[in-house]
Parts: sequence; structure tokens; C-alpha cells
Amino acid sequence: MAERTRLVIAGGTVIDATGERPADVLVGRDGTIAAVGEGLAAGAGGADRILDARGCIVSPGLVDLHVHLRQPGGEQAETVESGSRAAVLGGFCAVVAMPNTNPSIDSAALVREVQELGRASLCQVEVAGAITVDRAGERLAPMAEMAALGVRLFTDDGAGVQDTAVMRRALEYASDLGVRLAQHCEVDSLAAGGHMHEGEWSSRLGIPGIPAEAEEIMVMRDVALSRLTGAPVHFQHLSTAGSVAIVEAARRSGLAVTAEVAPHHFTLTDESCASYDSRFKVNPPLRPADDVAAVRTALARGSLDAIATDHAPHTADAKDRAFEEAPPGMLGLETALALALTELDLAPAEVLALLSWQPARIAGIDGAHGGPVAAGRPANLCVFDPSAIWTPDDSGGASRSRNTPYVGRRLRGRVRHTLVAGEALVVDGEAQR
Repeated sequence: MAERTRLVIAGGTVIDATGERPADVLVGRDGTIAAVGEGLAAGAGGADRILDARGCIVSPGLVDLHVHLRQPGGEQAETVESGSRAAVLGGFCAVVAMPNTNPSIDSAALVREVQELGRASLCQVEVAGAITVDRAGERLAPMAEMAALGVRLFTDDGAGVQDTAVMRRALEYASDLGVRLAQHCEVDSLAAGGHMHEGEWSSRLGIPGIPAEAEEIMVMRDVALSRLTGAPVHFQHLSTAGSVAIVEAARRSGLAVTAEVAPHHFTLTDESCASYDSRFKVNPPLRPADDVAAVRTALARGSLDAIATDHAPHTADAKDRAFEEAPPGMLGLETALALALTELDLAPAEVLALLSWQPARIAGIDGAHGGPVAAGRPANLCVFDPSAIWTPDDSGGASRSRNTPYVGRRLRGRVRHTLVAGEALVVDGEAQR
């Protein structure tokens, strides 16, 4: 970290879980918030810098539960450093790096490797460990060793744990350790060979499909296992109306289940695949309009916990293949906030709950992230202009990859400043290092 300065974020509206109020925010050289109140800029008393926040919302920094940083093994597409740069430009002060790297993050040694890379990055990088060795779904990974290094979320993301007995043991083990399992819900025997949602558009296009039931059956199974074991379970990137209904019913019955959705599952439909453009290929696949509407409705009524980007960079060579041969995944870190503000009928505070303090609690990092903007708290802050209009281009932003499906889409809301541990890493929309 560069030497921190004493600065004031001036003229903004502070929004956090405690409410909304006009206020300046004074940040001390120790990386914490020194004061919050009106008129601090006028009496800054020794402040080295003033960041203009007029017309902007000042909030706790965003937290992404689901990011693919590709390191180790996929550095051509992304690195921890490049992904963290995209993160802070998108307002994220902390991200959770998925373990489906090469090799998979399934040991203490690999956790340490990524943690060391994270220490030199621009935002806080939390490491998710694999549930099973090599994410093969057969033998449990040494979760206790990884948990001892601070890992709090475990997933075989990119694959669901297929064996029910293995998943039961994993939940029991995780419960004893006080950590949380996150599940990529997909039944392999139903999804095998599919490349988009199975339905009207897959039939029209002649592309093998993945039925909604491939996701929903595993969601049902893991809800039952959570009931059996008493262990919490987090559902990743839910995409269907049926999955949402199952989670809502489980929550009503008092089960410790949480769930995230990705921006592409509330902004795009399977009709987008009609172009055969592989930027629209993702797993789980884009779904029909009824599923998109169900996800939006669930977000509006507060029955889902988080928006997570599932930021999945791929090289141009990989994505330039034919649709059925290209890997699934799309970029998301720099567009997530704007997509939520533009497409969801939610107040800014509701959007921020889904992107900041609720995912921070699920990740177990709410001691430093997502908490109230108040004196004594770590200065992990996002400042964004909710009325700014912009359109993403095909450069991919700070990512090493360019596979965004939102090129030319008119978006509302853009990050102006991002502070991590009191350091202004984004100022006026530009990364500072």
C-alpha cells in the first residue's frame, strides 16, 4: 500500500445499513474513518486531500462472493492483480476467489499461494477452498487445514458435488469447523452435453440444452441435507424460478440457507444466444424471460441475499470458438453495480444490501467490510454517481479478457471513487496504481 493521506469525502449522501443522511466522511492516515458529519470539508483541519462526492452516494465498499481470478494456471485470462483492479473500478473492496483454478485450490499450500498474491493486489482477496480434492467430488479436501488459514467459504464451483453422501459428510464437517459450503447446483447426468438453456431457443438454434431441472434437483437435495445436518449452505448463481421458490420455502421453514444471483441472470435471456455469440454462453445458462422475472421479483421482496458477479474471464482465442466449443463465462466486476441500479426496481439502499453488507456477512468478513460508515470503522468505501450514464465498450476494462456481453448497453450509475483501507485506489473513475 502507498502511504495513506488524511482525506475528506465531501458533499455526498451516506447510505449504509443504518440509513441515509447527507454527510462528509473524514478518513485518517490509519486507514479508518475518523468522523462522519456535515461540514467536515470546511473544517478539515489538516486533511491532505478532498474527494468530491457531490451528487454521489457514499457507501460501504462492495463485496463479491463469486469471482474467478484464474490464478494459478489461467494467467492468460486473468490474474489476481488484474482482477483486483477491475474490482476496485467496479466499487468492490473485497472479493472471494473461486477455487476452480489449475491446480484447484484444495490444499493449505495453494491457499497460501493465492493469499500471498492477494496481499499485493488492490482489494482484499478472500480465498474459497475446494470441498473435494481436485473438485472431483470423491474425497473431502483438508478443509480444517484451509480453515486454519482463514478460509470461510468452500465450494467446488464449476461443478456441483454429485455424490449425496459426500455432500452430507462435507456439510457435517463444515458445521464442526464453523465454515460455510457454497454449491454450484447442477446434476451432471442431466446437464451433460448441454450448452444453453433447454427450451424454445435451444430447439430453434439446434444447440443441445441444459434443463432447469438440472439446477433445481440439486437445490432440493441440498435443502434436504441442510435440514438433515443443521449446517448452513449457500447456493451460487441461482437462475430459475423453481430454484428461487425452493430457497424461499426453505427460508420460511427456518433453514440456514442463503443464495446469490448473478447480474446476467436478471438482465439477459436465452434469446441472446440466437446470435451464436459465445459471450452469451454461461453456466448456469441464460434462462427464459419467466425465470428472469422470477429472479427480479425475489430480489425485490428480499428473499435472496446477494448479487455476485460470477466474473469469469476467458481469452479471446477461447471465446472466438464456435458456441458449442467455447467455454462458458462472462466478465462482471465493472458492470454489476450499474446493471443492478439500471435494471432492478430497487432503491439504492436495497441494491447496496445485496452488493455490500449482506454478502460481507456470508463471506464472514463483516468485521472489516459492509459495516456502517461510522467513526472507527475501516475505511473500505465506494462512492458512486447513481445518475451517471455510460456504455461499456469491448475493451474488457481492467480485465485481461474482453468477454463482456454488455457492449453498447446504456447503463446508469458509475463508480467515482473507491477506498480500500483508507487508500484512494480509484479517483474520478480512474485507477490510481
